[in-house]
Amino acid sequence: MSSTKVQTPVHPPPHALDYYRMAVVRLPEGRDTNAGPEPLQTAPLVQNHVQTPAQLRTERIRFAALMYSFFLVGWNDGSMGPLIPAIKGHYNAGYAAVSTLFIVSCTGSALGAFSIFYLLEKIGFGKASWSPNGSLLALGAVLQTIAYAVQAAAPPFPVFVAISFINGLGIAFQDSTGNGFVASLKKNGARKMGILHAAYGCGAFVAPFVATPFAGMDSSQKRWALFYLTSGGLAASTAVLLAVVLKFKRQDELLRETNSEIHVEETTEDAPVEPRSKMRQTLSLPLVHYLAFYISVYVGVEVTLGGWVVQFIRDTRGGDASAGYISSGFFGGLMAGRILLLPLNSWLGERRVIFLYASLTLALDIIIWRVRSLIGDAVAVSIIGVLFGPMYPIVMHQAGLILPPRILVGAVGYISGMGIVGSAIIPFVTGALASRFEIRVMPIVVLIMTTLMAALWALAMRQNKHRND
Repeated sequence: MSSTKVQTPVHPPPHALDYYRMAVVRLPEGRDTNAGPEPLQTAPLVQNHVQTPAQLRTERIRFAALMYSFFLVGWNDGSMGPLIPAIKGHYNAGYAAVSTLFIVSCTGSALGAFSIFYLLEKIGFGKASWSPNGSLLALGAVLQTIAYAVQAAAPPFPVFVAISFINGLGIAFQDSTGNGFVASLKKNGARKMGILHAAYGCGAFVAPFVATPFAGMDSSQKRWALFYLTSGGLAASTAVLLAVVLKFKRQDELLRETNSEIHVEETTEDAPVEPRSKMRQTLSLPLVHYLAFYISVYVGVEVTLGGWVVQFIRDTRGGDASAGYISSGFFGGLMAGRILLLPLNSWLGERRVIFLYASLTLALDIIIWRVRSLIGDAVAVSIIGVLFGPMYPIVMHQAGLILPPRILVGAVGYISGMGIVGSAIIPFVTGALASRFEIRVMPIVVLIMTTLMAALWALAMRQNKHRND
């Protein structure tokens, strides 16, 4: 009777078990087991993404820094609405002239977002890496600090408008880079994207409470512009925080340090791809354009509501200077919707729930248009904020799921850039129409644009279905 010797398996070191797993390789069918030992076959080591407490703590601190950055972006957008009456009064400017603030800011933001294709390669990156880092985020906050410092002096109107170009550039660096960072995450991506943009909503919610008292000051004086000192201090603290926490490191390095789970490219090609090649790959996908135009219309409607609703309430519903707080209601709803509606998004499905929110928004917008009630309109605006809240993070999360990881960062930069374009064009068109037909045209613009949003989302989902067939 022969005895069989049992070989004890060799395990990797204990610390390796925290991060890697070995794949079991089966013997090919039909192989003769008596033919002697076969060379050991092992699969490549695969990251298991088990985080130590220190790594988890570091990840949370860095995510909190991103949230603070998005709070600043929201602060900028939320303060615009309450300040429009003061800007109009101080500079004796009409609706069309004030609308140029949106256009110039948009130009800077679009330039910043679309330049991501090249800046990601130039600012602190290795040859094999094409991902955002803390340099662009901190630079964006520095540019905003400079812009706010100039605007705090209430310079001549052309200078006041021109400096908003620098502000828009800084916003683009933070918005595009932050979205690309979180869209790359696989673990809890939807929840993190929702929380990140809830921080934006929080900034936009708080800003009107600070801006409205300044806007109520005598517009012939420059004291209303002192609000921008508050904005400048916030931007400066954001720059310092991002520099200290992210330390100008590349995104891939930051994620590797915390062992974060990310979307990876299913390819064995190691050679880096030039930025121009990535840009061609990105722009060759129709799906990217559908998502980009959806975000463009969405952000345009969001900024139109947040920016012009105060003037609409004051001119058509008899509101006074305290109408600035209605803007807070809208952005407060935006913040709440991005958190409270997360379970509903998951239950109904992110791709279907967009149509539900768009339909309800259309109904509420008709109420704002046809019902002449200050309180009723204010409540409807806040509920629209709740419904609008989840849309942006849902689209960004879906982009991370359905777009090739190799071009994800550039694609998100392009999509964000188109959102910035919409944030200027649609409010500008609203202001131009208001100069001819009065501000009562605002709900009509929102009605048309929200319908267009639903159509673009349907086209995007149809394109994604054909792409997967």
